[in-house]
Amino acid sequence: MAMNIVDKIDHLVTLQHVLMSVSDKSGLDTFVPELMAVNPDLKIFSTGGTFSRLKEILGASADAHLIRVSEYTGQPETQGGLVKTLDFKIYLGLLAETYNEAHQGDLSRTGSVPIDMVVVNLYPFRETISKPDVTVEQARGNIDIGGPCMIRASAKNFIRVAPVVDPADYTMIIAELKANNGDLSLNLRYRLAQKAFDHTAVYDRTIAEFLSDKAFTDVESCYN
Repeated sequence: MAMNIVDKIDHLVTLQHVLMSVSDKSGLDTFVPELMAVNPDLKIFSTGGTFSRLKEILGASADAHLIRVSEYTGQPETQGGLVKTLDFKIYLGLLAETYNEAHQGDLSRTGSVPIDMVVVNLYPFRETISKPDVTVEQARGNIDIGGPCMIRASAKNFIRVAPVVDPADYTMIIAELKANNGDLSLNLRYRLAQKAFDHTAVYDRTIAEFLSDKAFTDVESCYN
């Protein structure tokens, strides 16, 4: 695969499309209305419980601004929400580069849009394994797949996308958007990317350490 070297980007990116899928929904009730105030034409893609919470927050304006991921991709969620966001249109929207003609052609060809911000936090794996007598199967069921993929894709493309993994950053993000007339700076996107990669690294290390501490008999006992 030929390496794609980018030498032209926009230091300021206007927030137009946001993807939200969070386990921790704290702060959304203030963050989302403030995002809408910054850009009244903002579109938000979402799934599952996050979609339901956003619909409550947006109220009568939800139909104009909130889009279910399955409606956007044309692919329904699988049973139990196992597969929701692992879709070509989502990842093209996350990874497309502004001045790459091939990427822009792919967006046009597939009816996809560039996603400017990803707001994601992960299944509570650490909380799950802290429960007494938790089984390997219970832990396995709480390993997030789509979340880390979205975080990594958006963090890799910090040259255009803002990856948001911590509700504590919502206030800072709103302040920057207001100061920059609805734009996010490269400086902030890069700092958010640093935090995002650290977030997924800690998450994966927690999973690896948990599994490393379990004997095969602990695994086998779950399924017999």
